This record gives sequence, structure tokens and C-alpha cells, in this order.
Amino acid sequence: MAGETPPAQPPPAPPPMFWRWRRNPLRRRTDVLRAWLGLGVLIAVLAVAPVAAALVGDAAHRHYRDAARHQQQTRHLTDATLIADAPRHPEPGSDEEKQTRYPVEVRVVTREGRTRTTRAEVWPGLTAGSTVSVWITADGKATEAPLSGKEVRSRAMGWALLAAIGVALAGAAAHAVAGAVLRRRELAGWDTAWAETAPRWTTPT
Repeated sequence: MAGETPPAQPPPAPPPMFWRWRRNPLRRRTDVLRAWLGLGVLIAVLAVAPVAAALVGDAAHRHYRDAARHQQQTRHLTDATLIADAPRHPEPGSDEEKQTRYPVEVRVVTREGRTRTTRAEVWPGLTAGSTVSVWITADGKATEAPLSGKEVRSRAMGWALLAAIGVALAGAAAHAVAGAVLRRRELAGWDTAWAETAPRWTTPT
């Protein structure tokens, strides 16, 4: 219909790479802001990620080192005697037999010389009266071995890596949110400019 303003159509997507850094008559202020925003986020991530990884990794290393020291002080390796036979489900010599453990009632002696009964993971096929080595706590409960130095370092490195990834993801999220805000401003500006220009392009019928 004559005099009706056609709907605004956003401009086509610009070419990739460094076009926002080059001077051209079509470059908008938001294009420059987006370029500097991307550079700022990249520099911030590169600067903050190593620091965050170092701080988190150091804190995690101290935490797990103290945990390992406490475990070494409160746990000890001792001989345990099976009270009942362990299941024989896996086929002898199979890979499953090499990996499978079964919880079985065992009798242990604490550091204080007290006899306790607990459940420990043992190899399949062991008969009652067999002796196995298990780690127990001060009250005689079966537990895992204390953390080794390698496990402490591995866990600390894992937390450091997660911290670095977290910084990168936070930077990417901030960049995406800021980019969306700038995009909305661009579209709003385009609608305003088109509303002013479109009536001059319409022809009465």
C-alpha cells in the first residue's frame, strides 16, 4: 500500500576476520566497540587464566597434601583374615577376574590390638581363612590407601586446569552477552534509520 513503510531488513553479515579494524564508510561505532571488546576479553583471559590456575592449583595441592598426611596418620596397612568365602563368578584367568573385587567380611586387628570385623574388597575365589592386606582406619574399618604424591599432584593439576577453563568460559560468556547487547543496539538503530529513510523510497500507486 502507498505510504506504508516496508519492514526494516538488517544489513547482511559482514566479512570475517579483521574487517572491524579497517576504516570504511560502512563501519559502525558498535563494530569498533565489538572489535575492542573481543581484544580486551582475549587479553583478560590470557592474563587471568594462568593466575587463576596457579592459585587454584596451589590451594588444591595444599588441601590434598594435608589430606594425604592426615590419612597416613590415621590409616595403616594390616593383614585381614576372610571370615567367609569370596564369590567365584568370573572365569579363571579372564580379564574380568583381574579387575573384579567383592566385598567380604574380614577380621582385622587395630593398632591398639583390638579385633574388629569389617568388609573389604578382595579377589574372587579366596576362601575363608585366607589372609589379605587391607588399609584400615583407627577404629578398624576397611578404607582406601592414603593419597600418594602422584595422586596429590594429579588432582591439583586437574583443579588448575578446571580453573583455567572456567576463566576462558567466563570470558566467552561475557563476550557473547556484550555482543548480544551491541547487536540489539545495532538493530534498534537500523530500525530508526529505516523508518526515516523508507518513506522517501515509497511510490504512490
